[in-house]
This record gives sequence, structure tokens and C-alpha cells, in this order.
Amino acid sequence: MTDNAPADPSPDPSPAPSSAPGTGIPYDAVVLAGGAARRLGGADKPGVRVGGRPLLDRVLAACAGAAGTVVVAEPRPTARPVRWTREEPPGAGPVAALDAGLRLTDAGCAVVLSADLPFLDEGTVLRLLTELRESGADAALLTDADGRDQPLVAAYRTAALREALDALAVEHDGLTGLPLRRLTAALRVTRVPDALASFDCDTWDDISRARARIREHGHVLNEWITAVKNELGIDLDVDTRVLLDVARDVAHGVARPAAPLTTFLVGYAAAQGKGDAEAIAEAAGKVASLALRWEAEHSGSDTAPDAG
Repeated sequence: MTDNAPADPSPDPSPAPSSAPGTGIPYDAVVLAGGAARRLGGADKPGVRVGGRPLLDRVLAACAGAAGTVVVAEPRPTARPVRWTREEPPGAGPVAALDAGLRLTDAGCAVVLSADLPFLDEGTVLRLLTELRESGADAALLTDADGRDQPLVAAYRTAALREALDALAVEHDGLTGLPLRRLTAALRVTRVPDALASFDCDTWDDISRARARIREHGHVLNEWITAVKNELGIDLDVDTRVLLDVARDVAHGVARPAAPLTTFLVGYAAAQGKGDAEAIAEAAGKVASLALRWEAEHSGSDTAPDAG
């Protein structure tokens, strides 16, 4: 089998943790993002935006706990640092791409993902890794709404995956054009059902459905806040309820246009301090109290009783 040299031979510079939060399982991530996207008319699928963020960045956020992340595609700007490589020859198919990415990993487990999963999150990656550990299988695959295996939304034991890839390369004199089912057939597999996280965007109709779902009431606020933080380069978990409560109190007790300006000032004050979530909560609490005092003055509820 030909060894694929990485396009960027330097180590992954990201300061990512060595294991998924809560699992204690060190893992690397391999993201396949180099397909031809024929059903999208050859569009740049990893760069298509859903909820204001490229599909590739959404997937990279879901595997942010990886010790190292390899993306198999031509290099492009991404929301966090990754390593890049390509299968040989380019366009040789998903099995060859997976092999190229796996060569740049060294953790005992590898999470393998396609780059077109708009609803994948860290919780799903955690479930896959936990199932892999507890089952003793070689692979934990997500299954879609129809019960079909999704080998590109999966966690693998790296040693078993490498052994299966090597065996396929010997049997078929290379990995070009091989379907993924040939690979998973050689592994002991356990399955994790998740119709939403396994939803992938193969067509423009799929992308339209994903965009519509994200704009539904139950999703739009978190999606918007995440998109804004990504756009501004902010890595901070903010309790949005605190800011919404402040905005509500100010709009009700002072004036409606004061709400957005006040939340801006809360953020500015927090940044002058520690700049963390606690600083935001402290500043928000002060402003909320001020808004209540302001309203009390207006309503006359704090007027001293008539001495007579």
C-alpha cells in the first residue's frame, strides 16, 4: 500500500483535549471532505452554509474534543486548526480517503465523519465512543431513520480499522473504488440509532430541509448564537437566559430600544473584567437590579409614604 504523505506535515497545532469530555477515551478524528458532490451539481459541499456556518465547520465543532483532527480534502480556511491530507490518487473513493486520514492518527480510537452532517454534535460523538468502549466491538456505527449503517458517522478501534484496511488493500491490490461496506463487513460492529445526527446533505433538497429545521423556534436561538460566536471568533459558553432576562427587564422597565444597547454594555463590562461567563452574569445582575429600580421610580412604588 502506498504511504500518503500529508499536505501539511506539521502536527495539529490546536490545543484540543486528549479525550472526549466525560469519556476518558483518547481519540483522533478523521473527516472526509473531498467528494465530488455530483448530486449537488459539483458544488463545494463542505463549504455550503447551514445556519450561517459551513457544513465542514459544523462537523469540526462536533469533534472538537479530538486530540488531533485530520481532514481529507484540499486545504481551506476552517474554524479551528486541522491537518490536511489527500487520498492517492485524489478521487479514489471513501475507503482510500479513510486510509489516508488514518495514517496521520495515533490514538487508540478514531471517530470517522463525513463533512455534510448539519446536526451532528459533541453529544453524539460521546455516545459513539461510549458504546465502542462498553460493547467491546471494533466499531460503533450510527444508523439512520431507516436503520441503515452509517460508517462515516462512527467510532472505530484504530488497530482493528488499520488491520481491516491492510487486508482489503492486499485482497484488491489497493483501495481505489472500494465501497465502505467491504470495510465494515470485516469488523465487529455495534450500532447507535440516531435519525437526526445521521442526516446528511447529499442534495439541495436535503440542504433546504436542514436550513428550515434550524430556523424552527426550538433551534434558531442556539444556532444563531453559535453562528455569531463562530463569526466573531468567540469561544465562550454564555447563559443566554441571563442576557434575555436583562433585555426583557430593560425593555419593560426603561424603553424597548434600550435592550440591545444594554446587553452590548453588559458584554463590554464583562470583557473589561475577567471576560468569562461569570463576569457576564455579574454584570447582567447589576443591570437587572438597575432596571428594577428604574421601573420602581417610574411607577412610583418607591415613593415614601405621606407623613400626614
